[in-house]
Amino acid sequence: MDMYRYYEGRMWKRGYTTGSCAAAAAKGAVLALVKNQQVKEVEIVTPLNTTLTIPVHALEINQKSATCSVIKDGGDDPDITHGLEIKVKAVMKGSTIEIRGGKGVGTVMKPGLAVSPGQPAINPVPRKMIQEAVQPLLEAGQGVELEIIVPGGEEAARKTLNPKLGIVGGISILGTTGIVEPMSEEAFKSSLVPQISLALAMGYKTLVLTPGRMGQRRAMERWRLPEEAVVQMSNFVGFMLQECCQRQVANLILYGHIGKLIKIAGGIFHTHSKVADARLEILTAHAALQGASMEVIDAIMGANTIEEAVGTVKEAGMDFLFEKLAQRVSAKASEFVQGKIKIGTILTSLSGETLGQDESASLLLEELRCN
Repeated sequence: MDMYRYYEGRMWKRGYTTGSCAAAAAKGAVLALVKNQQVKEVEIVTPLNTTLTIPVHALEINQKSATCSVIKDGGDDPDITHGLEIKVKAVMKGSTIEIRGGKGVGTVMKPGLAVSPGQPAINPVPRKMIQEAVQPLLEAGQGVELEIIVPGGEEAARKTLNPKLGIVGGISILGTTGIVEPMSEEAFKSSLVPQISLALAMGYKTLVLTPGRMGQRRAMERWRLPEEAVVQMSNFVGFMLQECCQRQVANLILYGHIGKLIKIAGGIFHTHSKVADARLEILTAHAALQGASMEVIDAIMGANTIEEAVGTVKEAGMDFLFEKLAQRVSAKASEFVQGKIKIGTILTSLSGETLGQDESASLLLEELRCN
């Protein structure tokens, strides 16, 4: 496979998923154990039916087992797992291929994910890749036990969504294509979706969508909300609204800093500043609609930051504007999901102060807290 892609005037290196690394390490270990082959690189076939050649980092062999490892390479789009050693220890045993999670691989403890509670966090596609990489190397009736080990996996997992998703003790072995695409949002977006499934599996009908960890923490502390019901959406408002629709979420509260959520009031559903940044313009337009003076309008539009503009609104005695904006955010989000989800909005300042919330948010908050 071509391990580079052209994007915005330069070549970017593709990488391997943890699933591909585990499949390659498993194949290297079984080749050494069954075929007595000590290879320096391993070829595997991805779910896209392309072939990857992955270098072997280390190989240890004794009479009863073989352990092979590769280094996780995220290419030019590295994540938390980039540089981790993915090891697989192979032991001839039984008549089937048994895949276990060792030290550094997480264990699923909550429902709603692709893997059942109590099982190692090895997703179905990587599990299938491992089996397909190893099966042709075994004779009929031969079995092997494969233990995946990730040194440093437990520490790395603390920087991921695993603790929130109820995955303890290490990272997840993931990947639907086997390839990490550089400069791609798809992997990040996909990592956010299991939060929705978990919340629904835990019985919550009302979810809170917030841009990041700070919003999540503040929502839990300020409103005493259950962790599982508060879902991080990053900048992908539209994507997460669509995913909530597909999973038939009944109610949503949009909670977060006004600088992010005000963009929704302008019909912007990807809130990264590189995509669109009309924060001051939207605030200025709504201030004008509510009768702000030209002096206030000029001050808002000329502000350096949204926080400065918020201060101008307060000084003008127009705090009611924030509730109007919350209503507008909810209306635009409801329009986006074609009215299939009841939506409320809470806008906060950078310090976490509630600037404005609409009536729907108040009702849904009470319902969620009762639930």
